[in-house]
Amino acid sequence: MIFPKSIKELKLKSFNQKKLLLSSAITIGILSPSNIIPQPLTEPKFNLTNKYSIKSFITEAVEKTGSSVVTIDTQRYVKKRKLPRGNQLLDPYFERFFGLNVPYNNLPRIEQSQGSGFIFADGLVMTNSHVVDGSDKVIVGLTSGKKLKAKVIGQDFFTDLAVLKIKGNGPWPKAQLGDSSKIKVGDWAIAVGNPFGLENTVTLGIISNLKRNVAQLGIYDKKLDLIQTDAAINPGNSGGPLLNINGEVIGINTLIRSGPGAGLSFAIPINKAKEIAFQLIKNGKVIHPMIGISLINQSDFETNNNVVKVGYVVPNSPADKSGIMVNDIIIKVGNKEIETASDVINEISQNGINKKINILLNRKNKIIRLKILPTDITNLQN
Repeated sequence: MIFPKSIKELKLKSFNQKKLLLSSAITIGILSPSNIIPQPLTEPKFNLTNKYSIKSFITEAVEKTGSSVVTIDTQRYVKKRKLPRGNQLLDPYFERFFGLNVPYNNLPRIEQSQGSGFIFADGLVMTNSHVVDGSDKVIVGLTSGKKLKAKVIGQDFFTDLAVLKIKGNGPWPKAQLGDSSKIKVGDWAIAVGNPFGLENTVTLGIISNLKRNVAQLGIYDKKLDLIQTDAAINPGNSGGPLLNINGEVIGINTLIRSGPGAGLSFAIPINKAKEIAFQLIKNGKVIHPMIGISLINQSDFETNNNVVKVGYVVPNSPADKSGIMVNDIIIKVGNKEIETASDVINEISQNGINKKINILLNRKNKIIRLKILPTDITNLQN
């Protein structure tokens, strides 16, 4: 009977061992460090200050220059006049730029308009000529809400530029002027205006063309090669700056293309604007050397080159008196080989009106050399 007793003892011993192991496991679990107990996954902590303070290049550019952008309110007294019927107002901010007659009622009135501009030197504002043309009163509004009187110290119709002098004491927030010769097609372009004061309006696009002649847009009474951009220029933003990604002014917003090709905007290159502004500040006017011809860019399919032809000769102009004729091909002006109409205009402009300039022509495969003294464009009008 010893065998059964041994089995009973073995079972009791096994039971006691299991009880001891269970007690040990519970004790170990209680005494174990908390870091070995699985923890629920939590969202990692970020630096919320850095997370929400990241700025786009647009914001940084506008913050750099935005305070220098101003509202320009103008008033002019319009006397009673007789107007033709049937005209339609396309855009009040570009009415005078395009020389449109607007069918207002035929009563004396105060005509108000608004545009933008920017401070580029102590108390000096750059804007479009058409924004202030014919104005009797000009008010400049700063982004701080302050409004100050200003006077036009010079404007140039042919490049649509004007410089104003603010009546008041600084310090003034000044825009940093860039270099429009360094911009390339495809660069970012930021159009800024201040049409209602206090806050800037901002649009973004790219540079789509660098030397868009206004004659290609159907405008023949201006002397401009424009920057073309798809950054929208809103009504009232005319005269405001076009910025690069560094917040530097690379152009002055001047007009919008409506109708076919709508959605395109144009700006005057800042390098040209600086040159015009300097002359306006110094002399109150700008001299535009001309010889009295209109030009046509034409592709020569035989040589696969572009040629510049004379499209029109102004009667009694220096060109007319020297013997230049319609359809003459301009080969060289000064020391410059001519590839585009802009080359001709630039060379004559740099030559001035005080000395003659050499011009090389091709007329029916015959080479003709001329020396012509340019004159100011106002003399051609007369």
